[in-house]
Amino acid sequence: MQKLRQDSLALKIAVLPTLDCMPLFLAEANGMFQREGVDVRLVHYKAQMDQDTAFLNGRVEGLVTDLVRTEYLKLKGTPLDYISSTNLQWKLITNRAARIVRISQLEDKMIAVTRFSGTDFLVDYLLDSLKLKSKNVFRVQVNDVNVRMDMLRNGIMDALMLTEPMATEAHNMKHRQLFDSRDLNIQLGVIAFNPIVRQDTMRQRQMKAFVKAYNMACDSINIKGLNNYKTIISRYCHTDESTCDSLPTDIRYHHIVPPRDADVKQVSGWLKRTQNHYTNQNATK
Repeated sequence: MQKLRQDSLALKIAVLPTLDCMPLFLAEANGMFQREGVDVRLVHYKAQMDQDTAFLNGRVEGLVTDLVRTEYLKLKGTPLDYISSTNLQWKLITNRAARIVRISQLEDKMIAVTRFSGTDFLVDYLLDSLKLKSKNVFRVQVNDVNVRMDMLRNGIMDALMLTEPMATEAHNMKHRQLFDSRDLNIQLGVIAFNPIVRQDTMRQRQMKAFVKAYNMACDSINIKGLNNYKTIISRYCHTDESTCDSLPTDIRYHHIVPPRDADVKQVSGWLKRTQNHYTNQNATK
């Protein structure tokens, strides 16, 4: 009973094995949360949709994900509060066997995405920028980030939107990068929590300690560099030493700061247009 009570009082956050979660990984591994007097439990998932399910069912109070997923949840009636943006980034990687050297060559090719997510949003952006017809690019829903990598390794998928450290692993395997979301003026990474967290006195104290520990972790990574934390990256992201050694040296982490209104507005507008498109498609079938 005591263990159940401790678990219910802990601040549980859904994470993926990706580097946008690195401040959380470091804060847990180095005891930063504990030293600030907050019991934070990281709950590990391999797919954003599994995170969503855990959040909806109350198994976690927060999640590290992207604005498209959270705005989609809100559109479906799920209340949530944005705590911070993150440095989440995606790179469009094409399978070297597919011999795709330009984005315009994605027509009639398969690309792995999660529907109604940042990957889906970015594919639309790229196709629109080149005036390519979306229906001519076959989006395959692959939610599990590890399954995506297996499909790349085995030559099953023509192209994928990957974040770090998967993008670096793909680069090391000599696959081609055609796009980096950092080139766009939009920040899609986000940390969101159940609104109850802001309304409960105990949870408010937990959040204050969480923010302090998170900011300390960001400072530590920025000062010492990701390379100093290869053991933690390998443990939490399930990657090998060569990938850790090859990670970009310019990855930086910022303190807790809410997502920009312009980013939220852009994503919300895209979601409404996309929802209407699918509704109209189904109506004509």
